[in-house]
Amino acid sequence: MFHRVILIVLDACGVGELPDASEYGDVGASTIPNIAKALSGINMPNCQKLGLGNIVPILGVSPDEKAVGCWGKMNERSPGKDSTSGHWEIGGIILDDPFPVFPKGFPRRLVEEFEKRAGVKTIGNYPASGTEIIAQLGSKHLKMGSIILYTSADSVFQLAAHEGIIPLNRLYEICEIAREILKGEFAVGRVIARPFIGTEGRFVRTPNRRDFSLKPTSLTFLDLLKNLHIPTIGIGKIDDLFAHCGLSRAIKTKDNNDVMAKILTETGETLKGLIFANLVDFDMLWGHRNDTESFARGLEEFDRWLPALFQKMNDDDLLLITADHGCDPTLKSSTDHTREYVPLLAYSAGMIEGRNLGTRDTFADVAQTISEIFGLNHQFPGKSFLKDIVQTLS
Repeated sequence: MFHRVILIVLDACGVGELPDASEYGDVGASTIPNIAKALSGINMPNCQKLGLGNIVPILGVSPDEKAVGCWGKMNERSPGKDSTSGHWEIGGIILDDPFPVFPKGFPRRLVEEFEKRAGVKTIGNYPASGTEIIAQLGSKHLKMGSIILYTSADSVFQLAAHEGIIPLNRLYEICEIAREILKGEFAVGRVIARPFIGTEGRFVRTPNRRDFSLKPTSLTFLDLLKNLHIPTIGIGKIDDLFAHCGLSRAIKTKDNNDVMAKILTETGETLKGLIFANLVDFDMLWGHRNDTESFARGLEEFDRWLPALFQKMNDDDLLLITADHGCDPTLKSSTDHTREYVPLLAYSAGMIEGRNLGTRDTFADVAQTISEIFGLNHQFPGKSFLKDIVQTLS
């Protein structure tokens, strides 16, 4: 039925707290609905036609009885609320245990081993947002040359450095050393290079971020597709989150607009297989900075872009739009990810009527659906919704 799947992850765009949200301090989290409420509505007519307003009440995005897409929401079965576990579950891996977090910073013995192996000194070593940490320690970093180490509520070992003090290649090399060291009880989901530029009082992060993730613990649909020589194109941070596994080609991007442009290019050139993209600005630029207005503008900009994608899609293409977790910017008490359901929208150019796909038990339903579409003969820990989609096709 489908020769190509275009899978887009709107990073951090959750649609309501999960039943266990209280265990994560996320009661009341509902990223897209809360943003819409805070701004007296958002304008997303194309997503509305796909069925976004049918999933949950969203001010400005009404339910559509004649939706041309299929809609639902998905529960995260893996513990945690980070990008790695969210993407891995979409890819077919449900974790039994969460990645470790370090709310009080990393143990001194671990930091000392890292400093020795990497040949650097560190400052910081406490939880903070990326913009806060460079404002607090950027000047000290310039004077001392010591790399800034910090973490967050997520399972991350983040290293910030001014590009004029520690060149990018050296920063990436240092991160690779950290990735080698962080094993066992210290096996964080991601080591992240966080380069920045500027002068005191005006430090800004650059687009040269790079993630160094753990290798997936088992096969994902990316591995199986690649093994069958079916093209797998990763756009944005997909390559980093899957530790460079299972992709035919990885395309680096600067921001959401660049991701969207690259999707259009690949839709015109890669005529079969999987195009898998992540729009990171919702998370990195707006969610973690409690920037509700910019988050809303980003959602509306994505919506305005969708018709350009629809025009490039063939009748045998399937578009899937989802997310990996929440990051509700309206919760001013926190800048961390939030434990939420994520939206699921499915659309094909030949679709003649919409269908409610309901509440899916796991993000891995996406993996099982892709397995069935491409005949991977692999049972992921999810349930395919392919039959529900094809029954709506002419």
